[in-house]
Amino acid sequence: MDILAHGLWVGVGAAWMHRHRRLDRRTAVLAVGLAVVPDLAQLLPLVYLALFSPDGWTVLLAYANSLPGYEPPPSPVYTALTHNLHCVMHSALSAGVVTAISWVWLGRFWMPLLGWWSHIVIDVFTHSAEFYPSPVFYPVTYWGFDGIAWNTPWFMVANYLAMLIIAVVVWRRR
Repeated sequence: MDILAHGLWVGVGAAWMHRHRRLDRRTAVLAVGLAVVPDLAQLLPLVYLALFSPDGWTVLLAYANSLPGYEPPPSPVYTALTHNLHCVMHSALSAGVVTAISWVWLGRFWMPLLGWWSHIVIDVFTHSAEFYPSPVFYPVTYWGFDGIAWNTPWFMVANYLAMLIIAVVVWRRR
């Protein structure tokens, strides 16, 4: 799923949850932030390249507008770095370790982590094998479910339409 949709889905989910259980604004904002972090983290090398390379902005725009299989050819170091960041941030094992550490530290489940967990669950089913499959059990395996590509036009329309309908229902019931 695209970065914006991850944040919006968690925002709608936080609004729904607030109706059933008091949810402060800080927790909701942190959850939305953690919902978009997995995709933003893997873009850090690209941002670095854009800022500190002579043709960086051209590469950034080419990458942002690319279709599966038509991405610009990056350097091997860049490829390895972004791939590993993607794998770590989309792994249920990584999220599980962070969740366990925070649970031990705080003595309870830290609610904003639901944003990260939702990102992983959604991406497992909305990424195809051709375009950033989500390796849910990385580093044990690179296996990822071959889901529907989130950037398929009809799916994007259906996704945002479903989000809009659910948001209207949640806000009307307030």
